[in-house]
Amino acid sequence: MGNFYTDVIRKDPRFRLPNLNKDLNLLEPNFRARVLKFKEFAEHQGHVVTILETYRSPARQSALFKKGATQLKNVGVHGYGLAVDFALYINGKYDPNGHDYLFFAALAKQAGVVSGIDWGDPGKPHSFRDFDHIQGVPVFRQADLFAGRWYPGANYDVAADLRAHGVKVA
Repeated sequence: MGNFYTDVIRKDPRFRLPNLNKDLNLLEPNFRARVLKFKEFAEHQGHVVTILETYRSPARQSALFKKGATQLKNVGVHGYGLAVDFALYINGKYDPNGHDYLFFAALAKQAGVVSGIDWGDPGKPHSFRDFDHIQGVPVFRQADLFAGRWYPGANYDVAADLRAHGVKVA
């Protein structure tokens, strides 16, 4: 028995395509439910958000890196069905400016995901902030995820994992 990444994503014909992908079905199901909660919470507060990207192939990551659109040369958590980028609209217009996304950090905690603003650990310095990004795993899990040693189970709880690793979670 594998996991969502090995059983679904790697078998999907879009796995290697360089195209932009917004398909929620390529998100790990527990994370997908939390993404929808995050979106619902944002909209309940009067924010207009849409999904910019879900799954990202290594080919797309490479192309984005070459254009300077990302700081990561290799695909990150998006490539495992565990990350989403959102677009925020203010007064009907897409707002790509990071400062308007600051509410994402609180909503991410509420929805049980990690914000690219504080990466789930606001007490630590981070090399960069990804304002429009949320993900289903904390940064300290990424090395094992990328190496194929770990993938979140169906009942994975980000907040419990953060607490177990000494991160203060509200």
